Amino acid sequence: MNPSEFIEIIEKGESSQVEFKRKVTNPEKIAKEIAALANTKGGYVFIGVDDDGSIVGVNSEKTEIGIIELACEFYISPPINPKIEIFSLNGSDVVVVQIPESTAKPHTIEIKNEDNKIVKRAYIRVGEKSVIASREMYRLLKYQNNSKELRIGIGHHEKRLFAYLEAHHRATVNDFSKIANISRRRAERLMIRLVRMGILQIHNESTYDYFTLTGE
Repeated sequence: MNPSEFIEIIEKGESSQVEFKRKVTNPEKIAKEIAALANTKGGYVFIGVDDDGSIVGVNSEKTEIGIIELACEFYISPPINPKIEIFSLNGSDVVVVQIPESTAKPHTIEIKNEDNKIVKRAYIRVGEKSVIASREMYRLLKYQNNSKELRIGIGHHEKRLFAYLEAHHRATVNDFSKIANISRRRAERLMIRLVRMGILQIHNESTYDYFTLTGE
């Protein structure tokens, strides 16, 4: 990244591939942001930049970088090796963490669930937020790095799904399970296969995922 690109990205604001942080104090929190970007399309974390794009700078580049490296190596599984650069503007230093889209998805973080148990969760970017990947998205992430040729027959279950999508334009796993009278697990498996074949697209929202025919 050159200085002009640095300024241009900040001026455009946060997005699905850009996250601003005033500072980093917790390796687990920054690990979620980094893992989410790696699990989606990659992107940047700017440390020393406020949510509105104003540059506040960091007090210690060494401290911020140390927390980032700790997060990437010990809080994310498998670990991530980002590119870290420092840019100075008007006397303020900004740490820029560049995270490429990963070829080792899904990257997970260990967190405590509502029962206070340690569980592994994958995060993805949805708009300007990093959210926990749904079960369907987690399954898709696992398959994205598998180049094995995939074939599937189009039977009456799939035909019911296509007819439903033609009428309603979108469907969830639960929708497919009901209209095809099959288990949710089987419906999920069939829909993920159709995504992998390029027939369906999966869309992520903060509360649920839905599927559409490719191109709609």
